[in-house]
Amino acid sequence: MSFADLTPAIHDAAPELRGRLLSNQALATLTWFRVGGPAQLLFTPADEADLAYLLARLPVDIPVTVIGLGSNLIVRDGGIPGLVIRLGGKAFAAISVEGEMVRAGAAVPDVKVARAAADAALDGLAFFRGIPGCIGGALRMNAGAHGGETTDVLVEARGVRRTGEVVTLSHSDMGFSYRKSAESLADVIFTSALFRGRPGDRAEIQAEMDRVTAAREAAQPIKERTGGSTFKNPPGAKAWQLIDAAGCRGLRVRGAQVSEMHCNFLINTGGATAADVEGLGEEVRRRVKEHSGVELQWEIKRLGVPG
Repeated sequence: MSFADLTPAIHDAAPELRGRLLSNQALATLTWFRVGGPAQLLFTPADEADLAYLLARLPVDIPVTVIGLGSNLIVRDGGIPGLVIRLGGKAFAAISVEGEMVRAGAAVPDVKVARAAADAALDGLAFFRGIPGCIGGALRMNAGAHGGETTDVLVEARGVRRTGEVVTLSHSDMGFSYRKSAESLADVIFTSALFRGRPGDRAEIQAEMDRVTAAREAAQPIKERTGGSTFKNPPGAKAWQLIDAAGCRGLRVRGAQVSEMHCNFLINTGGATAADVEGLGEEVRRRVKEHSGVELQWEIKRLGVPG
């Protein structure tokens, strides 16, 4: 599928744009599942000011979608209409340590925040080692793993609203709850975050990170084409246990399969389409609901239109 080329309209509206615009750009290679259709227009801004410049001038009828590292994402086979924004480059990938604070751009992989904190002997951020994504996604969904969550360490975040307004958000502004941030921030594109650690022993922190790494490698199919945890844990239960009890371990829909190693992970065994992966997830939800009465909620984001 291919979309109408929006490039001329964007350049007319924002002639001083400095970032890169690509029309009908394939997105499958940018997602961990390696599935999905194109972006009608993919924009990589030069920096925060460039992002704000375009958003302030973008026609209101053009939808905006943001993708990060593509680890927690299914792009549907028909692709994503409108403007798709992917932060990259030095402007969004910078990381620095200032005393007990770690400042990171939204495109910084979570694991790099954990490493920077460990190198500075700052405790409390090692859990980021177990999250397969970037800081922008961690802010959006209050990402967590191994006993820690983004809300535990965030001081403030910066972002740009759909109107082009640059905002600084306090911890309370974020409205964090389990795997989500405030609905009022739905139009904010996060650009950076400030985290607070606490003084610790570098060797002990590194040992904790090694433990997190070993636990992931032993229990999760991290070398497969996957998107991380598929469903949120229901209150008082574990999604993987419900999936296993419903007989879904190893279940397949063509090239998509429920992981044998960890059944809250879906994998592309080769040749799967986005419809296969999403369809498998929906079949898992149906079987779990039938078996236990629990309706699993997607943790993986599903974007775009069917093929």
